[in-house]
Amino acid sequence: MSLLTTEEYKAIAASLTLPTQAFIDGSFRPAISGKTFTTTNPATGEVLAKIAACGPEDVDFAVAKARDAFEDGRWSRLHPKERKEVLIKLSKLIKRNARELAVMESLDSGKTIYDCETVDVPETVHCLSWHAELIDKIYDQVAPSSDGHLALVVREPVGVVGLVLPWNFPLLMLAWKISPALAAGCSIVVKPAKETSLTALRIAELAMEAGVPAGVFNVLPGGGADVGEPIGRHMDIDMVSFTGSTETGRKFLTYASESNLKEVTLEMGGKNPAVVLDDAENLDRVAAHITNGAFWNMGENCSASSRLIVQKGVKEELLKRILAHAREWPMGDPLDPVNRVGALVSKSHYEKVASYITKDAKVLLGGKAADGFVEPTILDCKPGDLQVREEIFGPILTVLTVESYDEAIALANDTEYGLAASIYTANVKKAIRGARALRAGTVTVNSFGEGDIATPFGGYKQSGFGGRDNGIHAHDQYTQIKTIWVDLSDDADEAVA
Repeated sequence: MSLLTTEEYKAIAASLTLPTQAFIDGSFRPAISGKTFTTTNPATGEVLAKIAACGPEDVDFAVAKARDAFEDGRWSRLHPKERKEVLIKLSKLIKRNARELAVMESLDSGKTIYDCETVDVPETVHCLSWHAELIDKIYDQVAPSSDGHLALVVREPVGVVGLVLPWNFPLLMLAWKISPALAAGCSIVVKPAKETSLTALRIAELAMEAGVPAGVFNVLPGGGADVGEPIGRHMDIDMVSFTGSTETGRKFLTYASESNLKEVTLEMGGKNPAVVLDDAENLDRVAAHITNGAFWNMGENCSASSRLIVQKGVKEELLKRILAHAREWPMGDPLDPVNRVGALVSKSHYEKVASYITKDAKVLLGGKAADGFVEPTILDCKPGDLQVREEIFGPILTVLTVESYDEAIALANDTEYGLAASIYTANVKKAIRGARALRAGTVTVNSFGEGDIATPFGGYKQSGFGGRDNGIHAHDQYTQIKTIWVDLSDDADEAVA
């Protein structure tokens, strides 16, 4: 799909009808309390809409409807082929409404229309269709047993699940969770981030149009204390999948331990190293990957390459090329398709990110922040610096200099996080040894990336807990494994034996 002009995107924005109510049991409804909250365009400060502010009573109502839908089997007991057909129809409806969704996403989050059009919406469609096609291709098992017994190992949907989303990739993270959850046969209660609720509500509406039964797909906008915590503590939610900060992820473990010990899967923060050794080939290509990893999505990416760890012998030449490639990341109006860097998602987050650009930091590039925008920035740092230790979640790349391979790996692992990492070297043995030594859930060699939909995504240490998104492995978190032991013997004595 070719990109439009800024004027054409603004015309689409002006014509949008934005969803403003919660989606429960197949229809839009106001919050039971009648409360609302304001959502704004972070690039302009303009009020977009007043959204239903749900509370614990809405969580109870949505969970009850989700439980009814699960228990009567209107979705959970459909033949896998039937669920597949509905989800494929949903993916087609998203594709048909792609431009509307892309503009809505950009307005609500500050993301560039370039990314929304070329990455977020297409990948959302692909994620849904990939998991839909997988539904009738995951086989159960027959375990080895005696001639007098049959041992079946089968998957069953876990039940009612709470899906708590981040604000950095509202559409794509929604797809990462609803696709395997719905494919498994679960009923879902989605809590989008308060900052970015619009596209989740629109997708729920499209899901009904596609044929997802009422009660199966529910969306509750609102705050963490009002919706997120009640989901985490609810006695009739069987499982929660959360993506967001490590601080909030810890809370969901507490909520589960203090309620019904529901299953919990967490995908959390990162402080991801990009290790460049002095034998790396094609430094221009390396520089392009580093800048993409650091500045894509304004650095609001849990797997962003936020720490460049470079051997001294190649540092000067590499930085020259990185500074050149940084010019390919213009910042400005998110609805201008020329721009690659938009606004940060909220005023509070902007202030947090901007605070890391201090007078003590040695700025190699950028360093300017104003009106919700932080330009791509590169800081020359030391290992103990705050900018190196903490997850900034903005377009700021820190540079650390090392003498050796061993020092580089040790420094890369010197973090509480372990989500993603990359290593750049022409030496195959070093590449493989390094990939094995780096304590991260995804390690890329001579590139920045997260794999693709077929590869599991999640972290080590304080970056992840309990499971993985993407790939066949994503279905594991939304299913229970059951053993069915069948006695085939005719004789009572043989049966006892």
